[in-house]
Amino acid sequence: MFGGHTDIGIDLGTANILVYVKGKGIVLNEPSVVAVEKAGNKILAVGAEARDMLGRTPQGIVAVRPLKEGVIANYTITQKMLEYIVNKVAGKSFFFKPRVMTCIPVHITSVEKRAVLEATIQAGVSKTYLIEEPLAAALGAGLDIMVPSGKMVVDIGGGTTDIGILSLGGVVDSDSVRIGGDKFDESIVRYVKREYNLLIGDTTGESIKKTIGNVHPGAEVKSMTIRGRDGINGLPTTVTVTSEDVRKALEEPLETLIGKIRSVLEKCPPELSADIVDNGIYLTGGGALLGGFAKVLEEDTGIRVFVAENPLDCVAIGTGKALENLDKLRPGTVYSNAMF
Repeated sequence: MFGGHTDIGIDLGTANILVYVKGKGIVLNEPSVVAVEKAGNKILAVGAEARDMLGRTPQGIVAVRPLKEGVIANYTITQKMLEYIVNKVAGKSFFFKPRVMTCIPVHITSVEKRAVLEATIQAGVSKTYLIEEPLAAALGAGLDIMVPSGKMVVDIGGGTTDIGILSLGGVVDSDSVRIGGDKFDESIVRYVKREYNLLIGDTTGESIKKTIGNVHPGAEVKSMTIRGRDGINGLPTTVTVTSEDVRKALEEPLETLIGKIRSVLEKCPPELSADIVDNGIYLTGGGALLGGFAKVLEEDTGIRVFVAENPLDCVAIGTGKALENLDKLRPGTVYSNAMF
Protein backbone atom coordinates (compact mmCIF):
# COMPACT_ATOMS: atom_id res chain seq x y z
CA MET A 1 0.00 0.00 0.00
CA PHE A 2 1.19 3.48 -0.75
CA GLY A 3 0.77 6.04 2.02
CA GLY A 4 -2.51 4.59 3.23
CA HIS A 5 -4.20 4.10 -0.10
CA THR A 6 -3.57 2.61 -3.51
CA ASP A 7 -3.81 4.89 -6.50
CA ILE A 8 -5.22 3.14 -9.54
CA GLY A 9 -5.53 4.55 -13.04
CA ILE A 10 -7.97 2.82 -15.40
CA ASP A 11 -8.09 3.16 -19.16
CA LEU A 12 -11.63 1.93 -19.69
CA GLY A 13 -11.39 1.25 -23.41
CA THR A 14 -13.90 -0.16 -25.87
CA ALA A 15 -11.38 -2.81 -26.94
CA ASN A 16 -9.04 -3.16 -23.95
CA ILE A 17 -8.91 -2.30 -20.28
CA LEU A 18 -5.55 -1.29 -18.88
CA VAL A 19 -4.85 -0.69 -15.21
CA TYR A 20 -1.96 1.32 -13.83
CA VAL A 21 -0.94 1.14 -10.17
CA LYS A 22 1.35 3.74 -8.64
CA GLY A 23 4.80 2.30 -8.12
CA LYS A 24 4.07 -0.83 -10.16
CA GLY A 25 3.20 0.46 -13.63
CA ILE A 26 0.70 -1.38 -15.87
CA VAL A 27 -0.56 -4.37 -13.88
CA LEU A 28 -3.47 -5.46 -16.06
CA ASN A 29 -4.14 -5.39 -19.78
CA GLU A 30 -7.22 -7.37 -20.80
CA PRO A 31 -9.76 -7.17 -23.63
CA SER A 32 -12.99 -5.39 -22.55
CA VAL A 33 -15.06 -8.55 -22.84
CA VAL A 34 -17.21 -10.25 -20.21
CA ALA A 35 -18.74 -13.74 -20.41
CA VAL A 36 -22.10 -13.81 -18.64
CA GLU A 37 -24.53 -16.55 -17.75
CA LYS A 38 -27.87 -15.39 -19.18
CA ALA A 39 -30.05 -16.85 -16.45
CA GLY A 40 -28.50 -15.33 -13.34
CA ASN A 41 -26.49 -12.52 -14.95
CA LYS A 42 -23.49 -14.15 -13.30
CA ILE A 43 -20.02 -13.25 -14.59
CA LEU A 44 -18.09 -16.34 -15.70
CA ALA A 45 -14.98 -14.76 -17.20
CA VAL A 46 -13.46 -11.36 -17.91
CA GLY A 47 -10.81 -10.31 -20.42
CA ALA A 48 -8.85 -12.70 -22.63
CA GLU A 49 -10.69 -15.75 -21.35
CA ALA A 50 -14.04 -14.15 -22.18
CA ARG A 51 -12.79 -12.87 -25.56
CA ASP A 52 -11.95 -16.41 -26.61
CA MET A 53 -15.63 -17.23 -26.08
CA LEU A 54 -16.87 -14.48 -28.48
CA GLY A 55 -18.94 -16.12 -31.21
CA ARG A 56 -18.22 -19.56 -29.75
CA THR A 57 -20.37 -19.76 -26.62
CA PRO A 58 -22.89 -22.51 -25.87
CA GLN A 59 -26.51 -21.52 -25.31
CA GLY A 60 -27.11 -19.80 -22.00
CA ILE A 61 -23.74 -18.04 -22.00
CA VAL A 62 -23.07 -14.74 -23.77
CA ALA A 63 -19.77 -12.95 -24.30
CA VAL A 64 -20.37 -9.20 -24.38
CA ARG A 65 -18.39 -6.02 -24.77
CA PRO A 66 -20.05 -3.72 -22.19
CA LEU A 67 -18.52 -0.57 -23.68
CA LYS A 68 -19.45 0.71 -27.09
CA GLU A 69 -17.71 3.64 -28.79
CA GLY A 70 -16.02 4.62 -25.56
CA VAL A 71 -19.15 4.79 -23.42
CA ILE A 72 -21.05 2.36 -21.22
CA ALA A 73 -23.53 0.33 -23.26
CA ASN A 74 -24.36 -2.14 -20.49
CA TYR A 75 -24.21 -0.56 -17.03
CA THR A 76 -24.65 -3.67 -14.85
CA ILE A 77 -21.99 -5.65 -16.65
CA THR A 78 -19.55 -2.69 -16.72
CA GLN A 79 -19.98 -2.25 -12.98
CA LYS A 80 -19.37 -5.97 -12.37
CA MET A 81 -16.33 -5.87 -14.65
CA LEU A 82 -14.90 -2.87 -12.73
CA GLU A 83 -15.55 -4.66 -9.43
CA TYR A 84 -13.69 -7.70 -10.74
CA ILE A 85 -10.76 -5.51 -11.86
CA VAL A 86 -10.52 -3.49 -8.61
CA ASN A 87 -10.62 -6.71 -6.56
CA LYS A 88 -8.01 -8.33 -8.78
CA VAL A 89 -5.68 -5.35 -8.55
CA ALA A 90 -6.22 -4.11 -4.98
CA GLY A 91 -7.49 -7.29 -3.27
CA LYS A 92 -10.87 -7.77 -1.60
CA SER A 93 -9.85 -7.45 2.00
CA PHE A 94 -8.03 -4.15 1.66
CA PHE A 95 -8.39 -1.88 4.66
CA PHE A 96 -7.74 1.25 2.64
CA LYS A 97 -9.96 1.57 -0.39
CA PRO A 98 -8.16 2.77 -3.51
CA ARG A 99 -8.54 6.10 -5.27
CA VAL A 100 -9.34 5.57 -8.92
CA MET A 101 -8.89 7.81 -11.96
CA THR A 102 -10.73 6.62 -15.06
CA CYS A 103 -10.39 8.15 -18.49
CA ILE A 104 -13.36 9.12 -20.66
CA PRO A 105 -13.72 10.25 -24.29
CA VAL A 106 -14.11 14.01 -24.79
CA HIS A 107 -17.61 15.40 -25.32
CA ILE A 108 -19.52 12.61 -23.58
CA THR A 109 -22.68 13.74 -21.78
CA SER A 110 -22.92 14.40 -18.05
CA VAL A 111 -25.24 11.35 -17.83
CA GLU A 112 -22.51 9.19 -19.36
CA LYS A 113 -19.91 10.72 -17.01
CA ARG A 114 -22.10 9.99 -14.01
CA ALA A 115 -22.56 6.39 -15.18
CA VAL A 116 -18.78 5.84 -15.20
CA LEU A 117 -18.36 7.49 -11.78
CA GLU A 118 -21.20 5.49 -10.24
CA ALA A 119 -20.04 2.19 -11.73
CA THR A 120 -16.57 2.81 -10.26
CA ILE A 121 -17.91 3.79 -6.81
CA GLN A 122 -20.12 0.65 -6.81
CA ALA A 123 -16.98 -1.37 -7.49
CA GLY A 124 -15.79 -0.45 -3.98
CA VAL A 125 -13.36 2.46 -4.19
CA SER A 126 -12.95 5.44 -1.87
CA LYS A 127 -12.66 8.29 -4.36
CA THR A 128 -13.21 8.31 -8.06
CA TYR A 129 -12.14 10.82 -10.68
CA LEU A 130 -12.54 11.18 -14.43
CA ILE A 131 -10.05 12.63 -16.87
CA GLU A 132 -10.48 13.27 -20.60
CA GLU A 133 -8.55 10.98 -22.89
CA PRO A 134 -6.28 13.46 -24.75
CA LEU A 135 -5.04 14.88 -21.45
CA ALA A 136 -4.31 11.41 -20.03
CA ALA A 137 -2.67 10.37 -23.31
CA ALA A 138 -0.40 13.44 -23.30
CA LEU A 139 0.65 12.84 -19.69
CA GLY A 140 1.30 9.16 -20.45
CA ALA A 141 3.32 10.01 -23.56
CA GLY A 142 5.59 12.11 -21.35
CA LEU A 143 4.66 15.49 -22.89
CA ASP A 144 5.11 18.50 -20.65
CA ILE A 145 1.66 20.03 -20.82
CA MET A 146 2.10 22.38 -17.83
CA VAL A 147 4.05 24.89 -19.95
CA PRO A 148 2.37 27.64 -22.04
CA SER A 149 3.13 25.89 -25.32
CA GLY A 150 0.53 24.06 -27.41
CA LYS A 151 0.77 20.29 -27.83
CA MET A 152 -1.51 18.16 -30.00
CA VAL A 153 -2.43 14.60 -29.21
CA VAL A 154 -4.53 12.19 -31.28
CA ASP A 155 -5.55 9.11 -29.30
CA ILE A 156 -6.91 6.39 -31.60
CA GLY A 157 -8.68 3.82 -29.46
CA GLY A 158 -10.95 0.88 -30.28
CA GLY A 159 -14.22 2.81 -30.30
CA THR A 160 -13.28 6.48 -30.54
CA THR A 161 -10.49 8.79 -31.59
CA ASP A 162 -9.96 11.72 -29.25
CA ILE A 163 -8.14 14.77 -30.52
CA GLY A 164 -6.87 17.40 -28.11
CA ILE A 165 -4.80 20.57 -28.10
CA LEU A 166 -3.26 21.05 -24.67
CA SER A 167 -1.52 23.88 -22.91
CA LEU A 168 -0.97 25.01 -19.29
CA GLY A 169 -2.25 21.78 -17.74
CA GLY A 170 -5.58 21.71 -19.56
CA VAL A 171 -7.42 21.03 -22.83
CA VAL A 172 -7.68 24.16 -25.01
CA ASP A 173 -9.69 22.53 -27.78
CA SER A 174 -10.77 18.99 -28.43
CA ASP A 175 -13.00 16.79 -30.52
CA SER A 176 -13.97 13.18 -30.61
CA VAL A 177 -15.01 11.01 -33.52
CA ARG A 178 -16.52 7.55 -33.21
CA ILE A 179 -13.94 5.99 -35.46
CA GLY A 180 -11.23 3.70 -34.12
CA GLY A 181 -9.76 0.21 -34.40
CA ASP A 182 -13.21 -1.43 -34.39
CA LYS A 183 -14.40 0.65 -37.36
CA PHE A 184 -11.21 -0.24 -39.23
CA ASP A 185 -11.84 -3.95 -38.61
CA GLU A 186 -15.49 -3.64 -39.74
CA SER A 187 -14.43 -1.82 -42.91
CA ILE A 188 -11.98 -4.63 -43.74
CA VAL A 189 -14.68 -7.28 -43.12
CA ARG A 190 -17.11 -5.42 -45.44
CA TYR A 191 -14.46 -4.95 -48.12
CA VAL A 192 -13.50 -8.66 -48.12
CA LYS A 193 -17.16 -9.60 -48.43
CA ARG A 194 -17.69 -7.15 -51.30
CA GLU A 195 -14.50 -7.91 -53.24
CA TYR A 196 -13.99 -11.63 -52.57
CA ASN A 197 -17.47 -12.78 -51.60
CA LEU A 198 -15.89 -14.15 -48.42
CA LEU A 199 -17.53 -13.91 -45.00
CA ILE A 200 -15.06 -13.33 -42.16
CA GLY A 201 -15.43 -12.17 -38.56
CA ASP A 202 -14.09 -9.02 -36.88
CA THR A 203 -11.25 -11.04 -35.31
CA THR A 204 -9.97 -11.99 -38.78
CA GLY A 205 -10.46 -8.37 -39.89
CA GLU A 206 -8.28 -7.25 -37.00
CA SER A 207 -5.67 -9.88 -37.78
CA ILE A 208 -5.44 -8.66 -41.42
CA LYS A 209 -5.04 -5.05 -40.21
CA LYS A 210 -2.28 -5.94 -37.73
CA THR A 211 -0.40 -8.38 -39.97
CA ILE A 212 -0.29 -6.64 -43.35
CA GLY A 213 -2.17 -3.35 -42.89
CA ASN A 214 -0.46 -0.32 -44.41
CA VAL A 215 -2.44 2.71 -45.55
CA HIS A 216 0.37 4.61 -47.27
CA PRO A 217 0.07 4.39 -51.09
CA GLY A 218 3.85 4.02 -51.50
CA ALA A 219 4.23 1.14 -49.04
CA GLU A 220 5.57 -2.26 -50.02
CA VAL A 221 2.67 -4.61 -50.83
CA LYS A 222 2.35 -7.57 -48.47
CA SER A 223 -0.15 -10.41 -48.60
CA MET A 224 -1.66 -13.06 -46.35
CA THR A 225 -4.02 -16.00 -46.72
CA ILE A 226 -7.24 -15.91 -44.73
CA ARG A 227 -10.00 -18.40 -44.07
CA GLY A 228 -13.68 -17.68 -44.18
CA ARG A 229 -17.02 -18.83 -45.53
CA ASP A 230 -17.84 -18.62 -49.20
CA GLY A 231 -20.67 -16.12 -49.64
CA ILE A 232 -22.26 -18.17 -52.42
CA ASN A 233 -22.12 -21.83 -51.38
CA GLY A 234 -21.56 -21.29 -47.63
CA LEU A 235 -18.53 -23.63 -47.47
CA PRO A 236 -15.23 -22.84 -45.75
CA THR A 237 -12.62 -21.50 -48.15
CA THR A 238 -9.35 -19.53 -48.27
CA VAL A 239 -8.44 -16.29 -50.07
CA THR A 240 -5.24 -14.22 -50.34
CA VAL A 241 -5.60 -10.54 -49.45
CA THR A 242 -3.00 -7.77 -49.77
CA SER A 243 -2.05 -4.58 -47.95
CA GLU A 244 -3.48 -2.74 -50.97
CA ASP A 245 -6.88 -4.25 -50.08
CA VAL A 246 -6.50 -2.87 -46.54
CA ARG A 247 -5.60 0.59 -47.87
CA LYS A 248 -8.71 0.65 -50.07
CA ALA A 249 -10.92 -0.72 -47.28
CA LEU A 250 -9.79 2.01 -44.87
CA GLU A 251 -9.89 4.95 -47.28
CA GLU A 252 -13.28 6.19 -46.11
CA PRO A 253 -12.88 6.01 -42.29
CA LEU A 254 -9.37 7.52 -42.52
CA GLU A 255 -10.60 10.38 -44.68
CA THR A 256 -13.20 11.22 -42.01
CA LEU A 257 -10.62 10.91 -39.25
CA ILE A 258 -8.05 13.15 -40.95
CA GLY A 259 -10.83 15.65 -41.70
CA LYS A 260 -11.61 15.85 -37.96
CA ILE A 261 -7.93 16.33 -37.08
CA ARG A 262 -7.69 19.15 -39.64
CA SER A 263 -10.81 20.85 -38.29
CA VAL A 264 -9.37 20.91 -34.75
CA LEU A 265 -6.16 22.42 -36.17
CA GLU A 266 -8.15 25.03 -38.09
CA LYS A 267 -10.08 26.16 -34.98
CA CYS A 268 -6.87 26.43 -32.94
CA PRO A 269 -5.74 29.93 -31.77
CA PRO A 270 -2.90 31.20 -34.03
CA GLU A 271 -0.25 31.24 -31.25
CA LEU A 272 -0.95 27.59 -30.43
CA SER A 273 -0.98 26.68 -34.14
CA ALA A 274 2.59 27.94 -34.41
CA ASP A 275 3.53 25.83 -31.35
CA ILE A 276 2.03 22.70 -32.93
CA VAL A 277 3.98 23.26 -36.16
CA ASP A 278 7.13 23.34 -33.96
CA ASN A 279 6.18 20.52 -31.59
CA GLY A 280 4.41 18.17 -34.01
CA ILE A 281 1.38 15.90 -33.54
CA TYR A 282 1.61 12.93 -31.18
CA LEU A 283 -0.28 9.70 -31.89
CA THR A 284 -1.29 7.39 -29.04
CA GLY A 285 -3.67 4.43 -28.68
CA GLY A 286 -3.68 1.13 -30.57
CA GLY A 287 -4.63 2.84 -33.83
CA ALA A 288 -1.32 4.72 -33.77
CA LEU A 289 0.28 1.41 -34.77
CA LEU A 290 -1.66 1.23 -38.06
CA GLY A 291 1.02 0.89 -40.74
CA GLY A 292 1.61 4.06 -42.72
CA PHE A 293 -0.97 6.20 -40.91
CA ALA A 294 1.57 8.57 -39.32
CA LYS A 295 3.13 9.15 -42.75
CA VAL A 296 -0.26 9.78 -44.42
CA LEU A 297 -1.24 12.27 -41.70
CA GLU A 298 2.12 14.04 -41.95
CA GLU A 299 1.79 14.40 -45.74
CA ASP A 300 -1.78 15.65 -45.40
CA THR A 301 -1.20 18.28 -42.69
CA GLY A 302 2.40 19.24 -43.41
CA ILE A 303 3.15 18.83 -39.68
CA ARG A 304 5.60 16.29 -38.25
CA VAL A 305 3.82 13.29 -36.69
CA PHE A 306 5.30 11.22 -33.87
CA VAL A 307 4.06 7.88 -32.58
CA ALA A 308 4.35 7.76 -28.77
CA GLU A 309 6.77 5.21 -27.34
CA ASN A 310 4.21 2.75 -25.95
CA PRO A 311 1.04 4.04 -27.63
CA LEU A 312 -1.21 1.35 -26.10
CA ASP A 313 -0.17 2.19 -22.53
CA CYS A 314 -0.16 6.02 -22.70
CA VAL A 315 -3.72 6.63 -21.47
CA ALA A 316 -3.47 4.20 -18.54
CA ILE A 317 -0.10 5.63 -17.44
CA GLY A 318 -1.52 9.15 -17.86
CA THR A 319 -4.51 8.44 -15.60
CA GLY A 320 -2.08 7.34 -12.89
CA LYS A 321 0.12 10.41 -13.39
CA ALA A 322 -2.95 12.66 -13.22
CA LEU A 323 -3.80 11.26 -9.76
CA GLU A 324 -0.27 12.10 -8.62
CA ASN A 325 -0.56 15.66 -10.01
CA LEU A 326 -4.16 16.53 -9.16
CA ASP A 327 -3.16 19.91 -7.71
CA LYS A 328 -1.24 20.92 -10.86
CA LEU A 329 -3.97 20.23 -13.40
CA ARG A 330 -6.18 23.08 -14.50
CA PRO A 331 -9.47 23.24 -12.51
CA GLY A 332 -12.31 21.67 -14.48
CA THR A 333 -10.08 19.19 -16.32
CA VAL A 334 -10.75 16.45 -13.77
CA TYR A 335 -14.26 15.46 -12.64
CA SER A 336 -14.93 13.77 -9.33
CA ASN A 337 -17.88 12.03 -7.68
CA ALA A 338 -18.29 15.13 -5.47
CA MET A 339 -19.44 17.14 -8.53
CA PHE A 340 -22.53 15.10 -9.35
